[in-house]
Amino acid sequence: MNNLNPDSPIRYDRLTMTLHWLTAVLVIGLFASAQTWEQLAKGTPLRKELQALHISCGILLAVIVIARLLWRLSQGKRLPAANKGAMNILAKTAHGALYALLLSQIVLGFLFRWAQAEPFSFFGLFDVPTLVTFDKSMKSVFGGLHEQVAWVIIILASLHAVMALVHHYGLRDNTLRRMLPGRGSN
Repeated sequence: MNNLNPDSPIRYDRLTMTLHWLTAVLVIGLFASAQTWEQLAKGTPLRKELQALHISCGILLAVIVIARLLWRLSQGKRLPAANKGAMNILAKTAHGALYALLLSQIVLGFLFRWAQAEPFSFFGLFDVPTLVTFDKSMKSVFGGLHEQVAWVIIILASLHAVMALVHHYGLRDNTLRRMLPGRGSN
């Protein structure tokens, strides 16, 4: 069920693929680090190190997601839709939802950290300035929303990955290959 024109490019450009896979790795790592430190006693060095790593990787994710959006809106290679009809609409809706959720998660992460009124840095290289101050009672609101959005991202990203595998193994089309690095037309 491959609806691609045989003359059209079959893979996204390298930067699009790189940003996609960096996003995936960071989302999984950020989620795993949060789930791990929740199992550790408060105040332990490992818990604090995981939280600092989480914050730094979250800032890195913010840069990558913004770069990804700018690239997609300006220079990123456009490929024809892999499918038509309802599957195409569902795919576009899921992609839009993932972008919206990632952006909201990034904003919630910063708001949560600023509501904690504690300094934080990017891999110890520089401190992130406090742009907004909140009453400490907002800490639990932003923290709860940050956690809920994380779960929604993980569920939707998992469905995204499952559908890529369904395309590859079930429908036997090129949908997954379009985002995989390797030889072939770019």
